[in-house]
Amino acid sequence: MPGKDSILGDHYYREAKRMGYRSRSALKLLEICQRFRIIKRGEKVLDLGAAPGGWLQVACRLVGEEGLVIGVDISEIEPLPCKNAVLLRGDARSPEMQESIARASGGMVDVITSDMAPKFTGIHDVDHGRQVLLAGIALELADKVLKPGGKMVIKVLMGSDFEAFRREVRSRFSDVRIFKPSASRDSSSEVYLVCRGFRKSMQ
Repeated sequence: MPGKDSILGDHYYREAKRMGYRSRSALKLLEICQRFRIIKRGEKVLDLGAAPGGWLQVACRLVGEEGLVIGVDISEIEPLPCKNAVLLRGDARSPEMQESIARASGGMVDVITSDMAPKFTGIHDVDHGRQVLLAGIALELADKVLKPGGKMVIKVLMGSDFEAFRREVRSRFSDVRIFKPSASRDSSSEVYLVCRGFRKSMQ
């Protein structure tokens, strides 16, 4: 008999497809935005770990034609049917990619979203450590491209390094909330840090 996670996963997968999204994870960002109003019409959004494009679809619909969405991933992202999306393939840590982001955005962005995840091994401590490193990359990038007062959504796995990372995030943002969307599996340790009021690191 299928477990609860399997049943719920199938439900959210079907719901995402019904709504026209490429991935069930799109429903996670949609719920975050409905609850916290992180992405608004006319804003510039940078989405890290953007493939296959579900979060990009949500962001495109929310910013409207006046806004801009930039998707970055080391994997190829299939083109989107929205005119305000720029898709970049490469490593967000590289100076070349950061220059490409700056050119595409015209300087700075209003929001950064990161659903980046490592290749999971099934060993929690290993996966947690790798996930925190990716979340740290997103946070470092904020110092380069996020506007003062900007917003951010970062995926993190709960574990031994979580509190230290959350403290680091709180040193950069005036308001940080922990949120687990309904579409996240009960067995998953993933949560999202929903952040507002960015202030650049003084380090």
